[in-house]
Amino acid sequence: MNKIIRWDIFCRVVDNYGDIGVCWRLARQLSREYGLTVRLWADDLISFQRIQADICTDLPVQVCADVEVRHWCEPLPCVEPADVVIEAFACDLPASYIAAMKADRRERVWLNLEYLSAEDWVTGCHGLPSPAQGLPKFFFFPGFVDGTGGLLGEQAQLSAKAAWSQADSDAYLGQWQAVQAHSIKVSLFAYANQGLADLLSCWQQSDRPVQVFMPEGLLLPVAEAALGQALPVGTTICLGALSLSVLPMQSQDDYDRLLWSCDLNFVRGEDSFVRAQWAALPLIWHIYPQDDDAHRAKLDAFLALYLAACPGKSAQAFNDFWQAWNHGGDLKAAWHKLFPEISALKRHAVAWQKNLIKRGDLATNLVRFVNSKVKWRVKF
Repeated sequence: MNKIIRWDIFCRVVDNYGDIGVCWRLARQLSREYGLTVRLWADDLISFQRIQADICTDLPVQVCADVEVRHWCEPLPCVEPADVVIEAFACDLPASYIAAMKADRRERVWLNLEYLSAEDWVTGCHGLPSPAQGLPKFFFFPGFVDGTGGLLGEQAQLSAKAAWSQADSDAYLGQWQAVQAHSIKVSLFAYANQGLADLLSCWQQSDRPVQVFMPEGLLLPVAEAALGQALPVGTTICLGALSLSVLPMQSQDDYDRLLWSCDLNFVRGEDSFVRAQWAALPLIWHIYPQDDDAHRAKLDAFLALYLAACPGKSAQAFNDFWQAWNHGGDLKAAWHKLFPEISALKRHAVAWQKNLIKRGDLATNLVRFVNSKVKWRVKF
């Protein structure tokens, strides 16, 4: 195929920044690491701008980081469909775009990039065809094991993480509060979790300083209610052993640096959950709650996989805290069990990251999958 290979990624923003976060990372990586021409269609440029300040919310077409960004609104402009088409998280392509794909009958790959799950059934569905509108389409599942698409992770960020030093961490966190000797440093990003009040109370009474770095978001009003005071962005408060700083919304690259700089990372949804695993540090995941409690099975499936090779006492403390944070329970008791295991959990997080690297990253696995379905090839 003697031309630049073009990819279209369609994204509807449902979960605040998670959907656009995943799609933006993927678009940038495909462009930077594979030299592909990528067009990202997003229906919510305001949320997009919160994680990428260069995005203009009033432009229908713009280029950012060598990716063409289109505001996805109806009716969709008349465009030539790309060689590879990704509908992220079953967002459904516009009818006019599907009609254009049918009309030209060119060889292309249409993919449904699914949500991340550690459940056993994923490996049986990954890569399966799902004919739609008379055209071939394939399921592509991110995952943690062989037989899935792997996790989204750029080579540039992995290299930057490997070069990151303790001095870098101290300087980065020092933008908000000076790092204290022997403190435990915590990044705190979650949905509105009412258990936070007990956790903040526990940290105030800690025998060891607890320095918390909380990006603004859904958890901020919960923290304000728990502490009985307003917490404007840029504020740092000190209560007992607790020092808490409220950070502005972070760009993706800056958020990675925050994760690398802390001892324990509270994360939520999918994008920050994956980034915390690449950070190779202990993490606490607040999974997106679903009305039918389907999230419980997803949480338990990941814990079973993640903790399979973790020492028993550390694994139990880790599991207990995750369950209490997500489903309610005695968070103070769970914290006192977790705290002594953090050093062991750091070692486990490093081993987990090494296993993820062996399985390849999502973008690379996507390119390989596309190459297996067409006569033309994306060059590695």
